[in-house]
Order: sequence, then C-alpha cells, then structure tokens
Amino acid sequence: MSDAALPLSNEEPALPRLAGGRDVRLGLALKRLMDIGISAVLLVALSPLLLAIAVLVKTTSPGPALYGVDWVGQAGRRFRGYKFRTMGVDADRQEEALQSQNEMRGPAFKMENDPRITPLGRVLRRYSLDEFPQLWSVLKGDLSLVGPRPPRVHEYARFTPFQMSKMAVKPGITCLWQVEGRHRINDFDEWVRLDIRYIETWSLGLDVWILIRTAGVVLRGTGA
Repeated sequence: MSDAALPLSNEEPALPRLAGGRDVRLGLALKRLMDIGISAVLLVALSPLLLAIAVLVKTTSPGPALYGVDWVGQAGRRFRGYKFRTMGVDADRQEEALQSQNEMRGPAFKMENDPRITPLGRVLRRYSLDEFPQLWSVLKGDLSLVGPRPPRVHEYARFTPFQMSKMAVKPGITCLWQVEGRHRINDFDEWVRLDIRYIETWSLGLDVWILIRTAGVVLRGTGA
C-alpha cells in the first residue's frame, strides 16, 4: 500500500488555523506521547478481549476477522487501517446498489438498518468494539486517539474544498462527531463543521474531555 499523498483538490482549500493559529508544537508532541502511551497500554490490556472478538467474528460469519480499509489522512496521505469485520465479505461491492438509501447528504454513506451488517456486527458497533484494532494505527502514527474521522479513498475523491478543511490535522478514532450528535447528523457538511470546531479550538484538555465522553458512549452502548 502506497503512503503517497493524494491530491488535496483541484482548488487549494483554505484550511483552518490549528487552535486559532497558536504555536502548539509542544502540545502536539505531548498529544503524540499520549497516543503512544494509551494505545500501547490498551492493546496489551485488551488483548484477551481482542482475541475473543476475532474468534467470534471468524466463527459466526464467513470471511476474515479484520476488515482492511484504505483511508486518507492528514494532507491527503493514504494509509491502510483495520477494524473488526461487522459486515459480509462482499459489503463493499453492495454499497453502490444501496446508494439510493443513503441517509447522509454528501460523500459519506450512512444507513441505519444496513442489511449488510451481521448480527454480531450490530453488537460490536453498538459498543464501538469494532474500532479497537485502530489502536494499532494510533501506535504506528497513522491515526491519533482524537481527531476528525478519516474518509475512505472514494469518499475523499468527492470532497468539496470546504470538506477538505477537515484534513488539516491527523485523523483520529474519536472526535466531537462521536460525542455530539452522531446519530442526529445526516449532512456531511455539519459533520465537517464539528471537525473544524475541534481543529480551531484544539487543546490537550479538549482531547481528554472527548476521550472521557467517548468512554461513556462505549459503556452506554450508544455507538451504533
């Protein structure tokens, strides 16, 4: 998989200034240290659970335990990420046929009662357990614990210059979209506005607050 950057757009977007233009180099260095420390600890501590989920996915539906996806990160950098598989193995091929039922305006796909999701997959999504393999991407540096969700390559190709604004920082596993109105948002531009709000007001304290809120979402089972 090539790590080459994809073109940002035909028009150069006006990217928001990180944290209001403040010098945040030290903060970003501490953010990276936090990413490494937390992801490493969780990967070790949760390894029995991760193994159990992998076995359940593998034995309850045909196909691999992990789903590999090509994401686009900061400034158009392409990378390979993984989640626990929650759909049938031919889910990607079926997505085009389901576009008429897409509930999200814009390049992203959202369908509340998606027929491609397996019974176990619905449980994994409800408690965000399918996201845990992304901790490896955080440890490697492709993702951060907190940041705008990365788009898939074909979604990124449809971004408008305004939507490109979310690519100003490293993407993450969770962000404001995860903890503020995930289920209510049906317009991708509204999602992007939350991402821009995060970028322009970023601080380590904000990341910690989002992580705490995310833990609550996971424990309550409202992540589906």
